Amino acid sequence: MSETNNFKILQETKEEVVFFYLSGYLDAHTAPELEEAISGQIETKNYKIVINLKDLDYISSAGLGVFMAFIEDIRDEGGDIKIAELKPKVFSVFDLLGFPMLFDIFDDEKSATEKFKKDELKKDA
Repeated sequence: MSETNNFKILQETKEEVVFFYLSGYLDAHTAPELEEAISGQIETKNYKIVINLKDLDYISSAGLGVFMAFIEDIRDEGGDIKIAELKPKVFSVFDLLGFPMLFDIFDDEKSATEKFKKDELKKDA
């Protein structure tokens, strides 16, 4: 993966949580791929999503827009999108646009998964 702008999404499901591993550049050209992937999860009623960005080199406003497009529908169904393992350069874009106030952002995906469990316990209480 030496070409930094090669965008890839790997997907894995563990214990009712869907993990997306993004790499390369998420911009206006590649955002539709992520939209399609998240839409597919909503269609199959998977509303617990962790997006791991440890291999994402760049994100544009179009890429960020994908998260905004789905978050309300997912939360209405009792789910959430959690973000994990951002590179400092990518985090600064999230931070600049106020995303840390809108999304849970974690240093690792284990913490993101644990937050889903804590949220579930609160609902049951």
